Amino acid sequence: MSMRQSQSELKNARQQVMASTQILQNLIPPTVSYTTQGHVLIIGPEDLARLAADGLSTMASRVVLANESITSQDEAHLEKVMNAAQGVDSFYNKLKSIKGFLGQFQVSVESDAGGVAELSVVAIRQAHFDIILDLSSAPCINLEMLPAGYFYVGQDASKLADAIEQIPDLVGEFDKPRYVKVNSDICAHHRNGINGCNRCLNFCPADAISSIEQKIEIDPYLCHGAGSCTNLCPTGAISYDLPTPKSLHSYLEKLISRYRAEAQVAPVILFHDNILGSELITDTLSGDVLPIAMEEITVASIDHWLAALAHGAREVLILNTDATAPTLTQMLQGELTLANRILDEMGQPQRLRLISATDLATLEQPLAISTTWPVIVPMTLNTNAEASNAKRDILYQAIDHLNSQAGAIQTQLTLPNVPYGQVKLNVDKCTLCMSCVSTCPTQALKDGGESPALRFVEQDCVQCGLCESSCPENVISLVPQINFDQQSRQGVTTLKEEAPFECIRCGSAFATQSMVHKMVEMVGAHSAFSANIERLKMCGDCRVKDMFEDILQDPEKQLR
Repeated sequence: MSMRQSQSELKNARQQVMASTQILQNLIPPTVSYTTQGHVLIIGPEDLARLAADGLSTMASRVVLANESITSQDEAHLEKVMNAAQGVDSFYNKLKSIKGFLGQFQVSVESDAGGVAELSVVAIRQAHFDIILDLSSAPCINLEMLPAGYFYVGQDASKLADAIEQIPDLVGEFDKPRYVKVNSDICAHHRNGINGCNRCLNFCPADAISSIEQKIEIDPYLCHGAGSCTNLCPTGAISYDLPTPKSLHSYLEKLISRYRAEAQVAPVILFHDNILGSELITDTLSGDVLPIAMEEITVASIDHWLAALAHGAREVLILNTDATAPTLTQMLQGELTLANRILDEMGQPQRLRLISATDLATLEQPLAISTTWPVIVPMTLNTNAEASNAKRDILYQAIDHLNSQAGAIQTQLTLPNVPYGQVKLNVDKCTLCMSCVSTCPTQALKDGGESPALRFVEQDCVQCGLCESSCPENVISLVPQINFDQQSRQGVTTLKEEAPFECIRCGSAFATQSMVHKMVEMVGAHSAFSANIERLKMCGDCRVKDMFEDILQDPEKQLR
């Protein structure tokens, strides 16, 4: 395009395309409900807490937990405090813990007898508080994303005024989206008593994810919809619901293709959050930048970024604001580094960036990637309904397409701690016991069917380590890597195969050669088997027959 062609024309094209292209949403999205009666706990210096309680006189109950010294000894101030919140009880017990969310806060304190007591039971004869207003110098709940109903204002007068205005409205029943769902059948967290993948547990800024009875559980009442869990989940077991991964992919494909057709320019995709990020998006935004609002910027993940490029976008930008939790920023930087490393390896420019509000103001200047590059044939996404891991299937479709448009390399990029790679086997010591196959959550490891064999599909491997931990012979190791050779990555590789061992009595195959040889080696010298070592080479039925025949020939043998 000619840059003066222009912005007005490009903005018109953007407006038309975005108005006619919508993300398909669940018509009846799943929700969770909070129920509150208006019982408020105010924590902080007693003088400030009582003054705050005075501004909440319409609430069902108010309780003060004084956990810090009075902030001022000024006589006028103290007189005002004494006259404030008449009838409101103050407690001075040491705070032990706070758990819960709007309508269900459980606050444990040290009791006068030295034990632990539930403050709500003692103070208002209720099982819980509904709302907490925290004026402490540091928050009593140490999380980047605080639970609904918990207001941390410290000693900020404007935040306190906002909280006192909002809290009276939080009485009744309130619904919020159930942002994500978990498919335990394909989760790689835990199998057969063995711990595996913990990626989602490490990056939740709301502490909404936990492992309960070896299953990943997400508390929908604590979940803010940050999306870090869905972003990092290698199997797609945790998936976002607003929008679903599939609907976001479909939206990106339509948006990019329609804009290219309308404007004859490869657009830039800009992901931003729908609160602070949306406030920063104005009409001054360059006409070839297509802004996409998400609940959080981490909802779109590496498969969406690379697929957007493969669909014909020339860059993908992610707008970071003060609203983004530091944990999410850290996670994004790691994933973007990986994605750009993949592009770099295949000979593509690094076209994925995390930008700030300051960067946003300069986007109408020439971007990092020329508007004339790339001359790319856009990919048409094949959403394979039979793919066991749709997220990974789409990611590799994008990688293979971008690779075909660049270096068409067939090498392997070795990187630490990535959920892609190979399984290596010490063939000489493997007995083909198939413990690894039974624990593999993605069926990347497979048995040989009718013949003893261990087979492997690299594209399905998420490097969870379950196979390595479950192997009784310790013959499995993991090699994290990105394999650009599509044929070898998608093909079924035989790691080991051997002829079955045939029963020496009936001739039926009943075990692997290596398994029988190992049994003979390990237990053949034991006194219980030394006289009948040949039984180890028999199938189960023949072994039992041989034992009974032995008893019939010499009934007293078992007594000697």
